[in-house]
Amino acid sequence: MAMAQQVLDTSREALVKNWETFLKKYCRAKVNEAALAYPQKRSIVVSYWDLHKHDPDLAEFTLENPTQSLSAAEEAVKTVDTPLDKPPKLHVRVEHLPDHATVEVRSLRAEHMGRMVAIQGLVKKVTEVRPKLEDAVFQCQRCGAFIREPQEEHLVLKEPSECYEDQGGCARQTNFKLMIGDPTKGQSSRFVDTQKVEIQESPEKMRGGEQPQRLVVFVEDDLCGETAPGDRIVANGILRASVRKQGGVKSTILDIHLDVISVEREQHEFEEVQITPEEEEEILRFSRDPELYQKFTGSIAPDLYGLEVEKLTLLLQLFGGLEKKLPSGGRLRGDIHVLLVGDPGVAKSQLVRYMSRLAPRGIYTSGKSSSGAGLTAAAVKDEFGDGRWTLEAGAMVLADRGLLCVDEIDKMTKEDQSSMHEGMEQQSISVAKAGITATLQSRCSVLGAANPKMGRFEEFTPITEQINFPPALLSRFDVIFVLLDKPEPKRDMMLAGHILEVHRGGAIHELLKNRPDGGGYTEDDVKGALKNVEPPLKNDFIRKYVAYCKRTCFPVLTREALDKIRDYYVNLRRRGQQEEGGTVPLTARQLEAFVRLAEAGARVRLSNEVTEGDAERAIQIVEYYLKRLSGSEGGGIMDIDLVASGVSKNQRDRVRIVKEIVKDLSAGQDVGAPLAEIIAAAESKGLDVDKVRDILKKLATNGELFEPRGDFFRVARN
Repeated sequence: MAMAQQVLDTSREALVKNWETFLKKYCRAKVNEAALAYPQKRSIVVSYWDLHKHDPDLAEFTLENPTQSLSAAEEAVKTVDTPLDKPPKLHVRVEHLPDHATVEVRSLRAEHMGRMVAIQGLVKKVTEVRPKLEDAVFQCQRCGAFIREPQEEHLVLKEPSECYEDQGGCARQTNFKLMIGDPTKGQSSRFVDTQKVEIQESPEKMRGGEQPQRLVVFVEDDLCGETAPGDRIVANGILRASVRKQGGVKSTILDIHLDVISVEREQHEFEEVQITPEEEEEILRFSRDPELYQKFTGSIAPDLYGLEVEKLTLLLQLFGGLEKKLPSGGRLRGDIHVLLVGDPGVAKSQLVRYMSRLAPRGIYTSGKSSSGAGLTAAAVKDEFGDGRWTLEAGAMVLADRGLLCVDEIDKMTKEDQSSMHEGMEQQSISVAKAGITATLQSRCSVLGAANPKMGRFEEFTPITEQINFPPALLSRFDVIFVLLDKPEPKRDMMLAGHILEVHRGGAIHELLKNRPDGGGYTEDDVKGALKNVEPPLKNDFIRKYVAYCKRTCFPVLTREALDKIRDYYVNLRRRGQQEEGGTVPLTARQLEAFVRLAEAGARVRLSNEVTEGDAERAIQIVEYYLKRLSGSEGGGIMDIDLVASGVSKNQRDRVRIVKEIVKDLSAGQDVGAPLAEIIAAAESKGLDVDKVRDILKKLATNGELFEPRGDFFRVARN
């Protein structure tokens, strides 16, 4: 920088002249376009690298002294010829700052004060757009003179110290009246729109127990109202400091904020994941590996034994299907939602936690400690908004384009669960609270884990009766895995050996780390014990592979894959209708799940074609989970109604038959139909006695039947 200042003439006149030359050479069209669109458009945006190409010293000086340089730039804009007679007042905004000017929020230090920096992160909160005094005009209450006082600090009004004589005042200290506007005398203060925004560090950069740090930024004029909670942006601006007041006393520790010059919005998915040409070559080479899927699944929670199908599905969820925006304006989601339900101790929480760390953009939360507003969005009234209502993004919005992991999702209240409906299917959050109406994006996959109410999962009891989860929300999940802990001697032996070896290897590793002599053990003992849990791929490589795939891979169903999925769907539904009672094995919702899983399988290979093998893999996964859920693993036909509503087609038929029997037997009788006659009539129609008793009990509880006296039933009148 010292060398740059020796070469560059930093006088005001020289800076204006240098900027004038640059603008006429590189930005003449932009200036004309902005001038013609004024006042709707009030800025021209220039690239730092164009400025660097014109004059490297001026570019570096702009980073070090942005206030001085950009002030000269805005003066230079007026000298560029435009179609207008009077040149408009345009802002000059610089974007695409170099790497050495890009700083993490947690890395901001005193050396960055007054310099231009680029801050990347998530928009957490935004306030309403409000006018801010930029140049205030006061009227002296003694002599009536108008005194102009430029405003420098945010949120603190600066009044004249006296009635300035050089502005025609009386030179006395007196009271002043702020002139909001006085058209009759042509004296009014000058205002500019401003908005306060809070940026949070991106979750993909957080590792371990780190808490994301935040920074307050101020946007002004035509930048206001352009950002919403959940947006991923790069804020280029000048780092400032303001005096902090504690109990009315000014502190020597200053608060920092960013005065934004320009905002860059994310144009492509996962642009923040940096991939070098060498890493790209390695990714492309690995995509041709014949053992690609095995190595990927072996790298997902390798310390957990088994769960091959579940890990494969989580891998496909990580890549996701392809989002489609139709010409009609419709949208088809590509994100895959997965729910894990099962017995305690089957590592549901470990899987969920691991995936939140593995995903390039992963947000982890627990249903027990999350509210509906915390998951979606909240309107809050706090000091950040200076007493006004502020919109704050929840976990689903912050996980936009990523993975939201919710452990103990069944522990949420029904009201909080219902708030997820729109976010999971439409992938947007509509907010109408405290006078704020907005729609936020929540284009994320959801991975949830739930426990059965009674501790263990009963295989032949509907899932909706076993977890505290509404059927409508349950149907939003593309895949629902039931993880059971059944005693099986061979599997138990393998599982016990796996867990014990992991503990042994971990203990030897800690011993070697803390004792110089190693207690007689070596690193070979650690490797031997942990050889089965050594992941084939590093997590960092997987994250970069997924990010590269999301940027470059857009698979399309081949005709063979399309025919495979269509024929399976049609044939299975036909078989369901031919079964006794006519069940519905699966619906169009599962058909879309086939497509998403098949597309994700193609993306794992970085292929733009969904092959028949991808379709077969998707069919096997959906068939595997539906058979386990509907209790049809023994060869019976699946019934999707049992999953979606908790009541199968056969159960509905039995309920209808029992209600008809009660109605017929109780006709003309005040006391109703006796239980013994109801059971006898039901048995004659092939119904099981115990099931009939259960149906009568449920119908009486629901109010569809009532008992005039003990063991006598009547149908309730509508």
